[in-house]
Amino acid sequence: MSRRATMSDKPKRSWAPYLLSLPTWVVLGGFFLAPLVIMLVISFATRGTYGGLKPIEDLGAYVASGAFLKSYATSLEPLYLQIAWRSLWMAVVTTLLCLLVGYPIAYYVAVLAPARRKNLLLALIVIPFWTSFLIRTYAWMLILRTEGLINTVLLHYGLASQPLELLYNNFAVMIGLVYGELPFMILPLYASLEKLDLSLLEAGSDLGANAVSTFWRVTVPLTMPGIVAGIILVFIPSLGQFVVSDLLGGAKTILLGNLIQNQFAVARNKPFGSAIAFELMAVVMLLLLAYAYYTKKKGKEILL
Repeated sequence: MSRRATMSDKPKRSWAPYLLSLPTWVVLGGFFLAPLVIMLVISFATRGTYGGLKPIEDLGAYVASGAFLKSYATSLEPLYLQIAWRSLWMAVVTTLLCLLVGYPIAYYVAVLAPARRKNLLLALIVIPFWTSFLIRTYAWMLILRTEGLINTVLLHYGLASQPLELLYNNFAVMIGLVYGELPFMILPLYASLEKLDLSLLEAGSDLGANAVSTFWRVTVPLTMPGIVAGIILVFIPSLGQFVVSDLLGGAKTILLGNLIQNQFAVARNKPFGSAIAFELMAVVMLLLLAYAYYTKKKGKEILL
């Protein structure tokens, strides 16, 4: 009798949570996981003579010969390694510049700005998102070109004897990247700085620390979650960016994003484009895993 009662007291498994989450998994599986699996399979294929994929007659011999890794081996050639290196250092510099520019802005808005102006300042930071990123990039083309705003002002005031070549180079691409990614650095920093306990800064001052020492020993460690989140949010998009480099860099500045786009749209080499895309995704996944390890080690949640 007691055994029956014990068995009847066991909670019944409810399928409601699984049914409620089913649409989410269908969407993720159909629009995210399935395309990735297809691209992974394509990356091991061989390009046909006129584009498309070359039929595989003997799968065993194809795998044994190592031909399925041809696209990944091609990506290690010096030309493509140079493009990868350019993408990496430009993403690193973009992230550092966004951090150097964004931290003072976020600090002023969160700590120093009057309460009545915070909403206005935050709105000014978010306003660029209301306009298409493509249109904003075209606006920079008008500003940086030979007959653009900057050269017009420099020539008008005699600061330059001839128009400067500001467009279609690494400098123009860097400006576009920093401009486009800066809000993604400011917002996480603002979220961390807003929660900063100002009494700790006062305590550091009372203990004899100057402003610089207090900043590096108190403010920066306490806002490190926002710094790490901002770095991730800026570095990853910068690494795969292709719109800015295509418009502001022209054919002189080719990044990994441009290379992947060209393989699918122009060269019609889907296996090679898929291989590069997966190598780039592997780098991104490693960064996200490092970020997850950091948050777990710190024992706190970082809101993105």
